[in-house]
Amino acid sequence: MGRHRKISRDTVLDAAERVVLRLGAAGLSIDAVAQEAGISKATVMYDHKSKSALLEAMIDRQLEAERKRIEAAVRDNAGTPHPELFGRIAVAERLLDDADKAVAMAVSASMSSAEKIPDTMREVTTENLKAVTRGPKPEAALLAYLALMGFCCSEIFNFHNWNDAERARILDGVRTIYLSYPET
Repeated sequence: MGRHRKISRDTVLDAAERVVLRLGAAGLSIDAVAQEAGISKATVMYDHKSKSALLEAMIDRQLEAERKRIEAAVRDNAGTPHPELFGRIAVAERLLDDADKAVAMAVSASMSSAEKIPDTMREVTTENLKAVTRGPKPEAALLAYLALMGFCCSEIFNFHNWNDAERARILDGVRTIYLSYPET
């Protein structure tokens, strides 16, 4: 009897990201992921019972990676006027790769059909809003954060891509929104 090889959760999710990169969110299926990973459909379905569950797992993995980046950036920005905000700005300095953008597009495409995804995205947004507004100058932090999210969304969804100098200038402008906004 042959040995069964252990397939990691990341192997399946990496394959799912490659499928989304190549075919878009509409092309994501249990069959396509199994084929991409070189495993059986049953193996994919062992952890991910449906396309929605697979998509949710992809998104959860991306969100967890983003949380870790933010936590590290907040620690690295402890000496700034607002570590929560300035940490998030620092994270936005990182150019997004195609996998980041593909998962974001999959989130967008699945917002109306997947049950858990809209709730997850609302929770993440609420967490971020609470984090940036509980520090000093909450109104200034909120306005700067909203400007940052507009910048990030335009890049994530490929509405516009800035060159390095433009990116730096825009992100400095977001910091300036916070720094120059009057105390209330």
